[in-house]
Amino acid sequence: MYKFRKSDLYFKRGLDILISVTLLLLLIPLFIVISLFLKIDSRGPIFFKQARLSLNGKEFMILKFRTMIVNAEKTGAGLFNYSNDPRVTRFGDFLRNTSLDELPQLINVIKGDMSLVGPRPCVTYELGDYETLNRRYKRRFSVLPGITGYAQIKGRNEITWDEKVNLDNEYIDLFIKRGILIDLLILVKTFSSVFKRNSIYEDKISGIIDDQESAKMQEIEIIRRAHQEE
Repeated sequence: MYKFRKSDLYFKRGLDILISVTLLLLLIPLFIVISLFLKIDSRGPIFFKQARLSLNGKEFMILKFRTMIVNAEKTGAGLFNYSNDPRVTRFGDFLRNTSLDELPQLINVIKGDMSLVGPRPCVTYELGDYETLNRRYKRRFSVLPGITGYAQIKGRNEITWDEKVNLDNEYIDLFIKRGILIDLLILVKTFSSVFKRNSIYEDKISGIIDDQESAKMQEIEIIRRAHQEE
């Protein structure tokens, strides 16, 4: 559907494996320390697993260090995470602020579910039915999702889903033109800003409504835009 050069895809996959395997080996001690603190801090599993959408809408299980109470997505604001969210554990807040909760996704990259760079993978039901997504939203699924991406270095959670989709599609255009050079640029910018505490939480529609009501309104609007004819 899109004219990706095979050499760019091979280089991208090679870069993914090289960096991911190297980082996993180097970070084994950190994984152990984080796991111990998670067990001490709150009850529940070390890893959080969730069904997400990958290339062409294929489902996979994403891995993260758990930062919330067990079954958090079924309570409160659901998939949305606002400031002072009571579902986030004390150590989980630290992991989120430093993006260390994302490290287990290196395993997803090695397995081929994800890439280091690409659109962030959405929860399977986050955008509604994949098959009926409009053309602009579906286009972002023409590449593997990433641990980081163009939208993340441009704004992370402070931008809307619609703006993220535009940036994701802009990344696809840039990758077609520049190949892995754009991936390398995004990785450098990600590492340079990983410990900044900005854009961690999403903004509520209004400060006078509770988290659950805001989340419901935003969920409806996101799905509406994702299926709106353009």
